[in-house]
Amino acid sequence: MKEFYDRSSQNKKLKDKTAIITGGSSGIGRSISKLFASEGASVLVADIREKAREDNISVVDEITGSGGSARYVQTDVTSLSDLEDAFQEALNYYKKIDIVVNNAGVLLMKPITEVTEEEYNWLMDINVKGVYFGVKLAAKYMIKQKTGGSIINMSSVAGLLGFSGATTYCTSKGAVTNLTRAAAVELGPHGIRVNCINPGVIKTAMTTKDVNMVGKLEVPIGRDGNTNEVASAALFLASDQSSYVNGHTLLVDGGYAAQ
Repeated sequence: MKEFYDRSSQNKKLKDKTAIITGGSSGIGRSISKLFASEGASVLVADIREKAREDNISVVDEITGSGGSARYVQTDVTSLSDLEDAFQEALNYYKKIDIVVNNAGVLLMKPITEVTEEEYNWLMDINVKGVYFGVKLAAKYMIKQKTGGSIINMSSVAGLLGFSGATTYCTSKGAVTNLTRAAAVELGPHGIRVNCINPGVIKTAMTTKDVNMVGKLEVPIGRDGNTNEVASAALFLASDQSSYVNGHTLLVDGGYAAQ
């Protein structure tokens, strides 16, 4: 595995880049953290928990144990001060910020008539506020650096389509999708690209333990997705291969939204 993280390779897509990934310890975020590190990035994992929900293993330990570069900062994305601390840690240790993946999120499946104010605020604080201020801080530091950058927001197919029993979640992800478009227009002149990924059902602890969503949608490709498939999309948006992609909504849903 150490050869897999060979820092001297000239073919790494994210060689010498620094990436902050919120919710980077588990699920989709974990796969993104590992893939980015394998492609040469130094990764700052900003998450409420250090170890993965799936198997209680630290992704930072996985990365550093294989020769990659990663650090963990406990981060509650609903707290602006926590987010600021994470960005400052990245700057203190890695000296710059090239990529920010606003991935932290939660899911609530409940009829609109039963959603409480507390549940609404909880979900919106994580899914919308956390992403909004993640974009704000990324923009602040990237503009100051004058080197451009890539911001990737994790939305959902539910940010484009309506689903019964998921009004709160759909509302939050719709906000993330349009925030991405607006930020892309505003930050493009600074050389900062802002895009979002809109996955369908991806097998994670959230979609199997929190709410059982696996196998519930009829997908043209015939199956649910896995976290590595979303990570590959994130790698494309983070790398120079997508240098002219800005304000884009990248569906990773097996064709579900095309029906």
